[in-house]
Amino acid sequence: MEFPIYLVGYMGAGKTTAGRMLAEKLGWRFVDLDEAFAHIHGLTTAEYIRQYGLEAFRKKEKYVVEDLADQIPFEHIIYATGGGYPCWEDNMECLRELGTSIYIRWKPEHLAKRLSLTDLSERPVLQGRTEKELLEFIAPQLEAREPFYAQAHHILDVDICDEQSDERIAEALFRLIRESV
Repeated sequence: MEFPIYLVGYMGAGKTTAGRMLAEKLGWRFVDLDEAFAHIHGLTTAEYIRQYGLEAFRKKEKYVVEDLADQIPFEHIIYATGGGYPCWEDNMECLRELGTSIYIRWKPEHLAKRLSLTDLSERPVLQGRTEKELLEFIAPQLEAREPFYAQAHHILDVDICDEQSDERIAEALFRLIRESV
């Protein structure tokens, strides 16, 4: 397995929460790329998109990923990507070249359930939606993104949806990494 490791998947998949747990368990660094973007640009991803548009955001987002890879290459770092990052231009191919990518794959109905239990105000495109409306929004988008996410070096299928799921995802990622090293 090559380092760093990039976690990909839909919003709410556990890339950040389980990724932090995994990094702590391994004694590695953790970087949430949305947080890194906000730190560098002084705006959250949602604020940047509202102010400058999605196309401008995707270009800046790609620069952040490549710049971090240039600054700290080959280190033991877990990166959590934004949910849409792998689906723009050649970004998934870029992640595969920069390190090892792992797709945290959920069924749409489990993601809808999981997201419905969170503060949706942090996710403007989901704000105000019921669990049924979340599923209607997520299912086609996830289907469209699947060909990109599925290019990851490894796929971790998640079939659990409970209050322990982030811990279980972190543990499964830990086993995957240990078996691949």
